[in-house]
Amino acid sequence: MKKKISLILFIAITLCAVYFAWTSVFAPKDSVPARNLPPATSSSENAYTGSSSCRPCHQDFYDLWESSHHGLAMQPCTLDLVNKKLKPQTEDIVIEGLSYRFVTSSDRVFVTESGPEHEKQYPVLHAMGGKNVYYFLTEMDKGRLQVLPVSYDVQKEAWFDTTASAVRHFVGQPDQPYHWTDYPYTFNTSCFGCHVSQLVNTYDLETDTYNTVWSEPGINCETCHGPAQKHIAIANAAADPDQVDDWALPVITPEYGYTAYQTNSACSNCHAKASVIDRDFKPGSDFYQHSDLVTLEHADYYPDGRDLGENYTYTSWSQSKCVKESDLHCVTCHTSSGRYRFHGEQANDACMPCHEPLVKDLAAHTHHDASNTKVTDCVQCHMPTTRFGNMNRSDHSMRSPMPSATIQFKSPNACNMCHTDQTPEWADEYVRKWYKNDYQKETLLLATWIQQLRQQNFAALTDILEYIQSPDRDEVYANSMIRLLRSCPDLQKVPALLSVLRNDTSPLCRSSAADTLTGYLISQEVVDALIEATTDPYLLVRMRAASTLSAVPAEYIQPDKRTQVENATAEYKSAMLARPDDGIAHFNLGNFYMNQGKTETAVDCFVTSIRLRPDFSPALLNASMAYNQIGQNEKALASLDNAIRLEPKAAPAHLNRALLLAEMKRYPESEEAFRATFKYDPQSAVAAYNLAVLLSTSDPEESMTWSRKLYALQPTDPKYAYTAAFYAKQFGHLQEAIDILQKMVDQNTDYPNAYMLLGDIFLKDNRRDKAIEVYRAALKNENLPQQARAFFKQQADSLTQ
Repeated sequence: MKKKISLILFIAITLCAVYFAWTSVFAPKDSVPARNLPPATSSSENAYTGSSSCRPCHQDFYDLWESSHHGLAMQPCTLDLVNKKLKPQTEDIVIEGLSYRFVTSSDRVFVTESGPEHEKQYPVLHAMGGKNVYYFLTEMDKGRLQVLPVSYDVQKEAWFDTTASAVRHFVGQPDQPYHWTDYPYTFNTSCFGCHVSQLVNTYDLETDTYNTVWSEPGINCETCHGPAQKHIAIANAAADPDQVDDWALPVITPEYGYTAYQTNSACSNCHAKASVIDRDFKPGSDFYQHSDLVTLEHADYYPDGRDLGENYTYTSWSQSKCVKESDLHCVTCHTSSGRYRFHGEQANDACMPCHEPLVKDLAAHTHHDASNTKVTDCVQCHMPTTRFGNMNRSDHSMRSPMPSATIQFKSPNACNMCHTDQTPEWADEYVRKWYKNDYQKETLLLATWIQQLRQQNFAALTDILEYIQSPDRDEVYANSMIRLLRSCPDLQKVPALLSVLRNDTSPLCRSSAADTLTGYLISQEVVDALIEATTDPYLLVRMRAASTLSAVPAEYIQPDKRTQVENATAEYKSAMLARPDDGIAHFNLGNFYMNQGKTETAVDCFVTSIRLRPDFSPALLNASMAYNQIGQNEKALASLDNAIRLEPKAAPAHLNRALLLAEMKRYPESEEAFRATFKYDPQSAVAAYNLAVLLSTSDPEESMTWSRKLYALQPTDPKYAYTAAFYAKQFGHLQEAIDILQKMVDQNTDYPNAYMLLGDIFLKDNRRDKAIEVYRAALKNENLPQQARAFFKQQADSLTQ
């Protein structure tokens, strides 16, 4: 066996090739101080005219909107607002040794920052929110509007540390708050204009400067209804309004213009944890023509789908059976200004149309007597409220309480939110006694698969692949599984992904299938399916297909298909630059150009990504590979060192560093890095393999230990099994080598060297008949190449003459 370090430098690409940029979980949404857009000109085809233009005809609606949380989503932080809505901050909030306090004077509002030899004042320009929390914004350099480190809890009437409130407390994962000056709290960077209206967020990548303007603070009428110029012109010209057939402005409910899906899309444009792929969303548009959705592949969700971080509703809403099995839409329960329609004794009327018998006999349905348990509202059990970042969030999946999920996944359940003195096991016993149909079963199974896939456990792969192809699969669960299958090396997944790409009704699932096929262009069938997907009706699908096809040279695409692939490729690039200030988008572009062999362009993209997101280690990993490809190994090594400084226990960074050091012939350092890899990932067969090779001359005994670990980790991988057998033979453990190799022969392994080595062992041990037997087994093995089988026939014939 040739002693050569296996430089598997593609591993970071495999692990981190594509990331989805999603809206921030803590900062409110996009803006800069009051630099308003100029008034519409008469040459505009259908211009925005501002909410005041709606007032003459719609005074009642205007009054409701003006005082709503939508209308006041952002407003100037005036002394009048402070005096009416906030209590004084009486204690400093201390962050990294500096004290912060919200202060008012006779004519202005500001936040003070003070330390032993330091004092600074930040003028407060805007207040955001007001339903649960007020965030406060100040202007920083280069056009940035920054969320200040002190915020106000409206419900508790208390001040709190903004960034500390947004720590998610992932199960088994450390999570630290950002500093308040970091990018997630830069208003222009983190979000997409959901606190102001008709926003234009111009970012100059070269100077790292924003020029952000908008028409009005808050969410105005035209955000949901569209530009009003034509509508107003029709109204002004109408002699008899009752005779007007087309008002040129849809109302956001199915009764008056939109479908239920359009209504939901209009709301989800802000109320979704999503990444923007096209900034030109207009009311009435389709969500997936403009955005991608984050689902349960992300740790901000428990495996069963409950919220852990801030997730903006739409993902859990998409899981609701009420939504999937009816025409339920957001404005069924909420007004267009965001208020809840049903209050007090009418609270359950929202559920009445479909669930009247249950609502009218709530005590029987809930097993709780309202007179002494205070269980009076459907939402108490079906939409329980949790808190994150000091904000209340109702679970919009509308599922029944699932204490079993609490037991298994630590997710919250409605029972124990009330019965805080009891255990989930206690609640589960009652639930199972009261409801005999075991309604928790399906969710528990699907959540188990999600958890396994997150842990890269593919034991249930066959069942998972069957599920994602089934017509009655849940879109969110299926999409989550498809995305999590990206790290699965089993080729069994490819036909299933092709089936989803070709047949699934969901553009979300089709797009994720196209993306998960990255690195699996193993047949013309796969390539053809992706080419066909570049003409999908949905931008989301077309751009993901184009990204995956970036590894296919143009000459391998049929001439009559090249134009559609080129068009989809242009859409992909445009989508990635929909937010030029998004570091993850530049990271994805870097991977795209790496696939195309444009490595120097890829380096530039990775460098930009690192500048915009210095905390994002995958960009550092893939930058190191790009540097390596253009022969700049010192820069590659520095990039990996920076990645390890960010995440000291990240096994992929240690592994790539080990492989790079080996390539640079710095073997002692490489050995140390491989050991670190295995320390942080005890399942790393790559690390075990390379340690076995590295130590084979200096420490045969430890080399043998690593080869045994390797075989235990990957007994079915022919390369690794052969390596274990090779060292067992080399270090005198002949029977161990024979056992491994014989098992490979018995399984018809497609690995000619295994037959060669086993035959060689038998010949040197004067067991000629056994060697002939091995060669004849190879001859019968149709998995072996014809040339190899011919060679083994020659060997067997020579021994029998």
